[in-house]
Amino acid sequence: MYDKEALIALVRQKALRFGTFTLTSGKTASYYLDGKQVTLDPRGAALIADGILDLLVQDGMPDAIGGMAIGADPITAAVVTMSALRDMPIAGFMVRRQPKGHGTNQYIEGPVKPGEKVAIVEDVVTTGGSSIAAIERAEAFGLEVVRVIAIIDRMEGGAKTFSDRGIPFSSLLTIRDFDIEPPEQPAC
Repeated sequence: MYDKEALIALVRQKALRFGTFTLTSGKTASYYLDGKQVTLDPRGAALIADGILDLLVQDGMPDAIGGMAIGADPITAAVVTMSALRDMPIAGFMVRRQPKGHGTNQYIEGPVKPGEKVAIVEDVVTTGGSSIAAIERAEAFGLEVVRVIAIIDRMEGGAKTFSDRGIPFSSLLTIRDFDIEPPEQPAC
Protein backbone atom coordinates (compact mmCIF):
# COMPACT_ATOMS: atom_id res chain seq x y z
CA MET A 1 0.00 0.00 0.00
CA TYR A 2 1.03 3.58 -0.76
CA ASP A 3 2.83 5.47 2.02
CA LYS A 4 2.42 9.18 1.25
CA GLU A 5 4.51 10.38 4.19
CA ALA A 6 7.43 8.15 3.18
CA LEU A 7 7.30 9.56 -0.37
CA ILE A 8 7.22 13.14 0.94
CA ALA A 9 10.28 12.43 3.12
CA LEU A 10 12.17 10.84 0.21
CA VAL A 11 11.40 13.76 -2.13
CA ARG A 12 12.56 16.22 0.55
CA GLN A 13 15.77 14.27 1.06
CA LYS A 14 16.68 13.50 -2.56
CA ALA A 15 14.82 15.70 -5.04
CA LEU A 16 13.85 19.12 -3.64
CA ARG A 17 16.43 21.87 -4.14
CA PHE A 18 16.24 25.62 -3.54
CA GLY A 19 17.89 28.34 -5.62
CA THR A 20 17.12 29.87 -9.01
CA PHE A 21 16.14 27.40 -11.74
CA THR A 22 14.76 27.52 -15.28
CA LEU A 23 12.09 24.84 -15.76
CA THR A 24 11.22 22.89 -18.91
CA SER A 25 8.22 25.18 -19.28
CA GLY A 26 10.60 28.16 -19.50
CA LYS A 27 9.43 29.54 -16.17
CA THR A 28 11.94 30.59 -13.52
CA ALA A 29 11.46 29.06 -10.08
CA SER A 30 12.96 29.32 -6.61
CA TYR A 31 12.87 25.56 -6.16
CA TYR A 32 13.49 22.52 -8.34
CA LEU A 33 12.15 18.99 -8.08
CA ASP A 34 14.55 16.49 -9.66
CA GLY A 35 12.09 13.64 -10.08
CA LYS A 36 14.67 11.18 -11.37
CA GLN A 37 16.37 11.21 -7.95
CA VAL A 38 13.22 9.53 -6.62
CA THR A 39 11.92 7.57 -9.63
CA LEU A 40 15.29 5.84 -10.03
CA ASP A 41 15.65 5.15 -6.31
CA PRO A 42 14.50 1.61 -5.34
CA ARG A 43 12.31 2.76 -2.43
CA GLY A 44 11.03 5.72 -4.42
CA ALA A 45 10.08 3.55 -7.40
CA ALA A 46 8.13 1.19 -5.13
CA LEU A 47 6.32 4.04 -3.34
CA ILE A 48 5.41 5.72 -6.63
CA ALA A 49 4.21 2.48 -8.23
CA ASP A 50 2.07 1.65 -5.20
CA GLY A 51 0.53 5.13 -5.21
CA ILE A 52 -0.23 5.14 -8.92
CA LEU A 53 -1.71 1.64 -8.82
CA ASP A 54 -3.90 2.64 -5.88
CA LEU A 55 -5.21 5.60 -7.93
CA LEU A 56 -5.83 3.38 -10.95
CA VAL A 57 -7.70 0.77 -8.92
CA GLN A 58 -9.99 3.47 -7.49
CA ASP A 59 -10.84 4.97 -10.87
CA GLY A 60 -10.63 1.99 -13.23
CA MET A 61 -7.58 0.34 -14.75
CA PRO A 62 -6.63 1.46 -18.25
CA ASP A 63 -5.08 -1.00 -20.69
CA ALA A 64 -1.64 0.60 -20.47
CA ILE A 65 0.41 3.31 -18.82
CA GLY A 66 3.25 5.40 -20.21
CA GLY A 67 4.54 8.83 -21.03
CA MET A 68 7.24 10.95 -22.57
CA ALA A 69 10.70 9.38 -22.65
CA ILE A 70 12.94 9.71 -20.63
CA GLY A 71 11.14 11.16 -17.60
CA ALA A 72 8.19 8.77 -17.60
CA ASP A 73 10.22 5.63 -18.37
CA PRO A 74 11.22 4.72 -14.79
CA ILE A 75 7.68 5.49 -13.57
CA THR A 76 6.19 3.27 -16.26
CA ALA A 77 8.64 0.45 -15.51
CA ALA A 78 7.94 0.62 -11.77
CA VAL A 79 4.16 0.56 -12.26
CA VAL A 80 4.33 -2.29 -14.80
CA THR A 81 6.51 -4.34 -12.44
CA MET A 82 4.42 -3.64 -9.34
CA SER A 83 1.23 -4.42 -11.28
CA ALA A 84 2.54 -7.91 -11.98
CA LEU A 85 3.47 -8.39 -8.32
CA ARG A 86 -0.04 -7.32 -7.30
CA ASP A 87 -1.56 -9.68 -9.89
CA MET A 88 -3.22 -6.81 -11.75
CA PRO A 89 -0.99 -6.55 -14.81
CA ILE A 90 -0.96 -3.40 -16.89
CA ALA A 91 1.16 -2.90 -20.02
CA GLY A 92 3.60 -0.04 -20.45
CA PHE A 93 4.58 2.14 -23.38
CA MET A 94 7.00 4.95 -24.17
CA VAL A 95 6.43 8.12 -26.16
CA ARG A 96 9.52 9.15 -28.07
CA ARG A 97 10.40 12.81 -28.59
CA GLN A 98 11.46 11.89 -32.12
CA PRO A 99 10.95 8.67 -34.08
CA LYS A 100 14.18 6.69 -34.08
CA GLY A 101 14.52 6.90 -37.88
CA HIS A 102 14.67 3.15 -38.52
CA GLY A 103 12.68 0.02 -37.72
CA THR A 104 9.01 0.96 -37.31
CA ASN A 105 9.87 4.70 -37.11
CA GLN A 106 7.15 5.25 -34.47
CA TYR A 107 6.67 7.78 -31.70
CA ILE A 108 4.95 5.11 -29.58
CA GLU A 109 6.87 2.03 -28.45
CA GLY A 110 5.51 -0.89 -26.47
CA PRO A 111 2.77 -3.52 -26.50
CA VAL A 112 -0.16 -1.18 -27.17
CA LYS A 113 -2.71 -1.13 -29.98
CA PRO A 114 -4.95 1.60 -31.37
CA GLY A 115 -8.23 1.80 -29.47
CA GLU A 116 -6.74 0.93 -26.08
CA LYS A 117 -7.34 3.18 -23.06
CA VAL A 118 -4.16 4.58 -21.52
CA ALA A 119 -2.94 6.77 -18.68
CA ILE A 120 -0.10 9.24 -19.17
CA VAL A 121 2.40 9.51 -16.30
CA GLU A 122 4.77 12.34 -15.44
CA ASP A 123 7.17 12.99 -12.58
CA VAL A 124 6.53 16.71 -12.08
CA VAL A 125 3.76 18.74 -13.75
CA THR A 126 4.09 22.50 -14.03
CA THR A 127 2.12 23.73 -17.05
CA GLY A 128 1.41 20.28 -18.46
CA GLY A 129 3.32 20.85 -21.71
CA SER A 130 5.30 17.58 -21.72
CA SER A 131 2.18 15.56 -20.93
CA ILE A 132 0.22 17.34 -23.67
CA ALA A 133 2.92 16.38 -26.18
CA ALA A 134 2.66 12.75 -24.98
CA ILE A 135 -1.14 12.89 -25.18
CA GLU A 136 -1.06 14.22 -28.74
CA ARG A 137 1.35 11.50 -29.90
CA ALA A 138 -0.64 8.78 -28.11
CA GLU A 139 -3.89 10.00 -29.69
CA ALA A 140 -2.26 10.22 -33.13
CA PHE A 141 -1.28 6.55 -32.70
CA GLY A 142 -4.93 5.76 -31.93
CA LEU A 143 -4.79 5.38 -28.15
CA GLU A 144 -7.53 6.85 -25.96
CA VAL A 145 -5.97 8.89 -23.15
CA VAL A 146 -8.29 8.55 -20.15
CA ARG A 147 -6.20 10.31 -17.49
CA VAL A 148 -2.90 11.90 -16.51
CA ILE A 149 -1.13 11.05 -13.26
CA ALA A 150 1.84 12.95 -11.85
CA ILE A 151 4.02 12.28 -8.88
CA ILE A 152 4.05 15.99 -7.96
CA ASP A 153 1.82 18.82 -9.15
CA ARG A 154 3.58 22.20 -8.87
CA MET A 155 0.08 23.72 -9.09
CA GLU A 156 1.06 26.17 -11.82
CA GLY A 157 -1.61 25.49 -14.44
CA GLY A 158 -1.13 21.86 -15.43
CA ALA A 159 -4.41 20.69 -13.90
CA LYS A 160 -6.31 23.37 -15.85
CA THR A 161 -4.50 22.41 -19.06
CA PHE A 162 -5.77 18.84 -18.71
CA SER A 163 -9.23 19.91 -17.59
CA ASP A 164 -9.54 22.14 -20.67
CA ARG A 165 -8.93 19.01 -22.78
CA GLY A 166 -11.43 16.96 -20.77
CA ILE A 167 -8.75 14.66 -19.34
CA PRO A 168 -8.89 13.81 -15.60
CA PHE A 169 -5.71 14.64 -13.69
CA SER A 170 -4.45 13.51 -10.31
CA SER A 171 -1.14 13.57 -8.50
CA LEU A 172 0.35 11.67 -5.60
CA LEU A 173 1.62 14.91 -4.08
CA THR A 174 1.34 18.65 -4.59
CA ILE A 175 3.89 21.32 -3.84
CA ARG A 176 1.84 22.19 -0.76
CA ASP A 177 2.92 18.85 0.74
CA PHE A 178 6.35 20.56 1.09
CA ASP A 179 4.94 23.73 2.70
CA ILE A 180 5.49 25.69 -0.52
CA GLU A 181 2.67 27.85 -1.82
CA PRO A 182 2.21 27.89 -5.58
CA PRO A 183 2.35 31.26 -7.34
CA GLU A 184 -0.92 33.09 -7.93
CA GLN A 185 -2.51 32.05 -11.21
CA PRO A 186 -3.72 34.87 -13.46
CA ALA A 187 -7.49 35.31 -13.57
CA CYS A 188 -9.09 34.15 -16.80
